[in-house]
Amino acid sequence: MSRLNWGMIGGGEGSQIGPAHRLGAGLDGEFTFAAGALDHRADEGRAYGQRLGLAADRAYGGWREMLEGESARPDRVDLVTVATPNATHFEITKAFLTAGFHVLCEKPMTMTVEEGEEIVRIARDTGQICAVNYGYTGYSLVRHMRAMVARGDLGRIRLVVAEFAHGHHADAADADNPRVRWRYDPAQAGVSAQFADCGIHAMHMASFVTGQEVERLSADTVSCIDSRVLEDDAMVNFRMSEGTVGRLWTSSVAIGRQHGLTLQVFGEKGGLRWAQEQPNQLYHMPLGQRLQVIERGEAGLSPEADRTTRVTIGHAEGMPLAFANIYKDLAEAIRARKEGRAMDPAADLYPRAEDGLRSMAAVFAVATSGKAEGAWTDARPPMFR
Repeated sequence: MSRLNWGMIGGGEGSQIGPAHRLGAGLDGEFTFAAGALDHRADEGRAYGQRLGLAADRAYGGWREMLEGESARPDRVDLVTVATPNATHFEITKAFLTAGFHVLCEKPMTMTVEEGEEIVRIARDTGQICAVNYGYTGYSLVRHMRAMVARGDLGRIRLVVAEFAHGHHADAADADNPRVRWRYDPAQAGVSAQFADCGIHAMHMASFVTGQEVERLSADTVSCIDSRVLEDDAMVNFRMSEGTVGRLWTSSVAIGRQHGLTLQVFGEKGGLRWAQEQPNQLYHMPLGQRLQVIERGEAGLSPEADRTTRVTIGHAEGMPLAFANIYKDLAEAIRARKEGRAMDPAADLYPRAEDGLRSMAAVFAVATSGKAEGAWTDARPPMFR
C-alpha cells in the first residue's frame, strides 16, 4: 500500500508542537512528510524544511506559496496539518479546504464562533475532512473509556469531572515574559486564556468519552495574578445532552501540578478515572466490588483500545503515540474515501470540525458567564441549537 503524502504549516524549529506531529504522522508508515511551510520567516522555513528532508521545491516560504505549489502537483499532499498561531487557523484552514485538501488543524480551530460555523459548512460542502487536534483523545485507555461507556458498563452516566490544571504561569514576576504574556492579552488570545488553552481539552474529552454534548454552563473565572486581563483559573459547571452533570476545573497557577489532565466518569453501576500523566492505567470501580486497575495492552480490552496500543504492556505510552493514533484514524478515513468503502468504526474517532466549533462556542459561553457572575449560558453554537 502506497503512503499518503502529508504536509505541515507551522511547527518550525524550536516549536513545542511540531516534533510531536512529525513523530505522530510518521510512526505507522502511513504518511510521507512531503511538503511544508514551517516558519513565517520564508528563508528559515525553507532551510529547516530541507534539513528535515523535504525536497527544495516543496520546502515553501509561506502557506500561500505552499497552497499554490501543491495545488498544481499531481502528487499533491493528501493531508495538511495547520500548527500556526491561533489567529491564523481560520484563514489557512479555509483556504486549503476550499482548494480540496484534507486538513488537521491545531486547536482552537478558529477565534470566533462565526468562523467555526463557516469552517463546518465548508467541510460539509466540499466533502473534505477537517479534523481538530484534540490529541489526548488518541490515548488507548481514553478510547477504552469511551467504549465502556457506550456498551453500558457504567449504566446511565450521572456525573463527569474533568480537570486540566498546571502551575507553569504562577510566577507573577514572569508577567513580562513574551512566551507567557500573550496568552493573557485579549488582543492576541481573544476572550479567554486558560479555558481556551487547556479547559477546552478537558471539556472535549468529557464529551468524547460520554458521547454527550455540553448544552449549558455556569463559569467562575478569575485572574489570580492581578496584572492579567484574562483568566488564569476557571471553575465551570455544565449540563450535557442526556442529563449528565459536569464539573470542570482548569488553572495555570496551580503550583505543583505539571500537566494535570484527568477525567472521572461516574455512572449508576460504577466509576472510571484516567490521568494523562499516568496514561497506562485506567481505574474502574464497579458498584459494590473492589477497585480494578485496567492496564493498557492487557488482554480482553475493546477493539478501540486494541487498535491504538503500540508498545507492550508495562512500557510507557506518551503524547506522540496519542497523536499517532489521530493520524492513523485520518489515514484510514482518507483511504476509505479514496476506495469508496465504509470506514472501520474503531477508527472513526478523530475529532471533527464540529468538535472545534463546539469548543469555541464553549469558550465564549465561559467568558460571558464569568463576566455575569456565573449566569447559566447556552454553550451550543447557533447552528446546533
